[in-house]
Amino acid sequence: MSENRPIDDIREEKIEELRESAGGSADGTPSEPIHIGSPGDLSETVDQNDVVLVDFYADWCGPCKMLEPTVEELAAETDAAVAKVDVDQNQQLAGQYGVQGVPMLLLFADGEPVEKMVGVKSKDDLAGLIGAYN
Repeated sequence: MSENRPIDDIREEKIEELRESAGGSADGTPSEPIHIGSPGDLSETVDQNDVVLVDFYADWCGPCKMLEPTVEELAAETDAAVAKVDVDQNQQLAGQYGVQGVPMLLLFADGEPVEKMVGVKSKDDLAGLIGAYN
């Protein structure tokens, strides 16, 4: 059994390299935000991940642009899936989740919305919130 150990290590290393090159992490969560194009896309993302942070934004929104680098960093650095919903392109989703101002962040845990935040939030605050549900 110990003879296979180096092979197992190499195999795990190669799997990790493939995931990273495909835009994912070791646990399978994407390392970039997932762009949601329909209600079905959001449902699928929430169903496939334990914790999902959803950023409801608009291209014309200044605070949304300020939050964008934070959202991208959280996607790369946390175990949560991070999704982005353009409220102008997905008005049905925005209405379904009560988006009245952007940016609005919605955190899902185990398929259910558990936290809702409006406005720009710090990376540390969001990472702490994600960690509380991870």
